[in-house]
Amino acid sequence: VRLLEAGGGFVHPGGSLTLSCSASGFIFAGQHWAWARQTPGKGLEWLSTIWSIGNTFYADSVDGRFFISKDDAKNMVYLEMNSLRVEDTGVYVCAAVTGGEIYNPTFGARGPGTQVTVSS
Repeated sequence: VRLLEAGGGFVHPGGSLTLSCSASGFIFAGQHWAWARQTPGKGLEWLSTIWSIGNTFYADSVDGRFFISKDDAKNMVYLEMNSLRVEDTGVYVCAAVTGGEIYNPTFGARGPGTQVTVSS
């Protein structure tokens, strides 16, 4: 199984980025997917989950600014990020959800991540 993120980069506060994650080796449509953020101070922080049936869930810190979506035909997961803040800086990781709670899922396979830097 393999996950690979793309789309990170440098953006000014208030800007937008859309991340993508390609998945291979999964039965994609039947899997729940998540985005998380790795930062030195907070460790791995869960941000959003999309269930196989399309329900979406967000951490309070990104709710209303970030939007998760997926394309089952392309085996892709996306994270649209708007109104970015300096504190959104981190390595963004795509992960397969294996269980846990809705707002505190457990992860199986993860990608290597893509760096997002928000700075003026």
